[in-house]
Amino acid sequence: MSAPCSPTAAPPGLDLTIATRESRLALWQAEHVQARLQAAGHRVRLLGMTTRGDQILDRTLSKVGGKGLFVKELEVALEQGRADLAVHSLKDVPMELPQGFALACVMQREDPRDAWVSPHAAELAELPAGAVVGTSSLRRMVLLRAALVRLGRDDVRIEPLRGNLDTRLRKLDEGQYHAIVLAAAGLRRLGLQARIRRVFEPHEMLPAAGQGALGVEIRAERNDVAQALAPLAHRPTWYAVEAERAVSRALGGSCSVPLAAHAEWPHGAPTEGDAPALLRLRAAWGDPDQAGVLLTAQVQAEVGSLAQARTLGEQAAAALLAQGARVAPA
Repeated sequence: MSAPCSPTAAPPGLDLTIATRESRLALWQAEHVQARLQAAGHRVRLLGMTTRGDQILDRTLSKVGGKGLFVKELEVALEQGRADLAVHSLKDVPMELPQGFALACVMQREDPRDAWVSPHAAELAELPAGAVVGTSSLRRMVLLRAALVRLGRDDVRIEPLRGNLDTRLRKLDEGQYHAIVLAAAGLRRLGLQARIRRVFEPHEMLPAAGQGALGVEIRAERNDVAQALAPLAHRPTWYAVEAERAVSRALGGSCSVPLAAHAEWPHGAPTEGDAPALLRLRAAWGDPDQAGVLLTAQVQAEVGSLAQARTLGEQAAAALLAQGARVAPA
């Protein structure tokens, strides 16, 4: 992963093309980056694309190749020179980028939490008998099941839910589910926060690594694009998500394993020129072969660089491994 660049070294106006998925949320994200770059004097157009992850909707991601299905076509556009940068939801970006690619910018995070969306119940405990809850995430499935066990609600079913955000909301409104769980950030970005009945605090449902943050990917040799993106980077967010992603990277980075990681600055994030600040990282690992097994770890350290953030993430992963977590097969 690239280090945050100095915002003072930005080049004069560039002609840039952003590769993006064509869902409403992905376009919002790309347009957000486009507006920031245009305000800095660059000329920016969008290249809308459909990815394999958008096309395969009848199977869970863990069974069809993982979240990398959402970025591969965009990377091909970068490699072929049809685009200069690609904007991703960071939780969809594989932990290891292909050779020749770099994560050049991580922007300030939106709400990293999960959101409960339901016309029938204000929370899990209020679901009607035999209710169906939808989610696309193994992480959320494991954490929801654990919560249902605590509530004694073995009547509630958790069923897979695929599709972009609008598709998932439509399936809920059609009555296919009594409730669904989505990333709060996506709902807020599209002005749909009124659909949120409640948010799960991290101690209730630990977020996915990188959730709520936007990452911008480029070809590694494109120093001009990296410098243009430098003013958009948010250092505290970048450090936090680097720690989170280091946990996942150390454990195989597979979406076939329920894994959560979330970092917070309990006493405030460092600002430009500040000394390192305390970063607290919590992580959880679920056993894909043994339902109900959920291992947790919490570590903290003073962090003021990407390298220190990675070290913290590796410490959390080591703590999980010491409890019996296993590295996902490649």
